[in-house]
Amino acid sequence: IIPLDTFVNYVHASVTSSFVRSEWPSVDIPLDNEAFAVHITQGDYDGKAVIIIWVTPTEPGSSQVRYGKSEEKYDFTAEGTVKNYTFYNYTSGYIHQCLVSDLEYDTKYFYEIGEGDLGQTFNSLSTLEHYIESGAQTVLHVGDLSYADRYTYHDMGVRWDTYGRFVEKVQAYQPWIWTTGNHEIEYMPYMNEVVPFKQYLHRYPTPYAASESTDPLWYAVRRASAHIIVLSSYSPFVKYTPQYIWLEAELKKVDRKKTPWLIVIMHTPIYNSNSAHYMEGESMRAAFESWFVQYKVDVVFAGHVHAYERSYRISNIHYNITGGISYPVPDKSAPVYLTVGDGGNQEGLASRFNDPQPDYSAFREASYGHSTLEIINKTHAFYHWNRNDDGKKTETDAFVLHNQYWNKSLRRRKLKKNYLHTTAPTQELNQL
Repeated sequence: IIPLDTFVNYVHASVTSSFVRSEWPSVDIPLDNEAFAVHITQGDYDGKAVIIIWVTPTEPGSSQVRYGKSEEKYDFTAEGTVKNYTFYNYTSGYIHQCLVSDLEYDTKYFYEIGEGDLGQTFNSLSTLEHYIESGAQTVLHVGDLSYADRYTYHDMGVRWDTYGRFVEKVQAYQPWIWTTGNHEIEYMPYMNEVVPFKQYLHRYPTPYAASESTDPLWYAVRRASAHIIVLSSYSPFVKYTPQYIWLEAELKKVDRKKTPWLIVIMHTPIYNSNSAHYMEGESMRAAFESWFVQYKVDVVFAGHVHAYERSYRISNIHYNITGGISYPVPDKSAPVYLTVGDGGNQEGLASRFNDPQPDYSAFREASYGHSTLEIINKTHAFYHWNRNDDGKKTETDAFVLHNQYWNKSLRRRKLKKNYLHTTAPTQELNQL
């Protein structure tokens, strides 16, 4: 943890980083990896259960999980289920799912399973290794997991297997909260595969029913002091659709005394100044942005664009082109929008940003990396984005995030473009 009192303040404007990767696009990783694709996610609404998922390649074996508070003794058991599926001429291994419930908070558990945007490249491997070093407790994945749809026929299923093996070193030990991206759709009529998200849904269950969602693609969980809402960019979300109705009800249930922080994750960013996927999130912005402001969402994470970008607190809820209001304005109740679509992928980076840089854009860079959000207390969190600087972790963009819901009684701060705090000489620390 970096002591917050060590930072000094000075004024600076929006930044478009000039850093250029020496290797582009990413180099693919070979298939020959040995593992069982073990991964876990939260299993209920309040964080007292986990779902453990793993694959056995040739035989179903046991779906039992043995677990306990000591590595030497497993006092409890839970029974799971097993299934497999076909996708064109690929047949999956046996996919096991086991719900382990009635867990205690602030307790480390050990377990033993039965018998048995990350896109699989060396840059995504570097991102994963840097994340492991951070000591974080939960991963928020904003979609585009395996990039299996870049392959064809049998190889698509194989790439889901290798992705599971690739991320097992993290996914087997802590919950990942995930949403879907366009690469999970896998609508392939030429292969007679026309069920969207088929492979993803077989492999990556979500606790959607616990938050009264009707679909596993959108859901919510309470994780420590954060209420995390997961939205689906590729499911209907306009008024009267199931996702719209669910989100309206879910936001009303948020208790900021129990979970002071309100976080939203989605795939397509609703604010993006990159030429790649520019304005693709506009329809979701029109549908949901007013709620984000009304309920004082703290931060919105997105991916899709293969670059990094951070916004100021802005909103465009008064959009009225006939009245001349058509541009985002500073809004102290609005979230910070973070596009972190640069974990590592085979398609390369989105290096063409719109010029000039919009006033709402605080920092942007086309490079691989990952971000961390460290919640300090109910009023402050520390965020930083780390670049994979040719394999080395380099802290590049950082700020202190003020919880706008709990900072209501604090001195009103002007949310202007030049109100920034940074660390000398190279690292930025902004107050938002």
